[in-house]
Amino acid sequence: MEESKRPSLLTLCRVLRDAHTEYAIIGGLAVQIHQREARTTLDIDVAVPSRESIPRDALTGAGFRFHESFEHSENWYATDGTPVQFTDDPMLARAVVHAEEIRIEDVTLRVIRIVDLLHEKLRAGSDPARRRSKRLQDLADAEALIEASPELAGELSPDERAFLGSLLR
Repeated sequence: MEESKRPSLLTLCRVLRDAHTEYAIIGGLAVQIHQREARTTLDIDVAVPSRESIPRDALTGAGFRFHESFEHSENWYATDGTPVQFTDDPMLARAVVHAEEIRIEDVTLRVIRIVDLLHEKLRAGSDPARRRSKRLQDLADAEALIEASPELAGELSPDERAFLGSLLR
């Protein structure tokens, strides 16, 4: 895992733990955690069951600053300026419930399972509403996850398999 975000990530996860908030680390940071190959990301993406579950007072008390809000996300900054994006996307609800626990120092992080991360990356990569550069990164992440763990290919739906196959032509 990239070291520059580690202090902010650990502080964030302590706040979420102490507030008894269900969550799952998702996005590029989850890719970093699940594979050895380097993957750069600017922010910390966190899936939560609902906007109401975000412990705003506890985050503020720990030095996080609210930035802005969108339909399915709320953006904050850690004390070091690292962007933190919370999402309550209903498509991630199952991933939050089934998140894996990974221990780093004195903190147990809840991270999206690799198979759920693969499905999420393919979903995001096929969303025409997303910027092309983001979609391409999501698809590259999905391919890298399969390359690192070939058994994941067996978890793909027929539609996902066809979609990935069409990209490699």
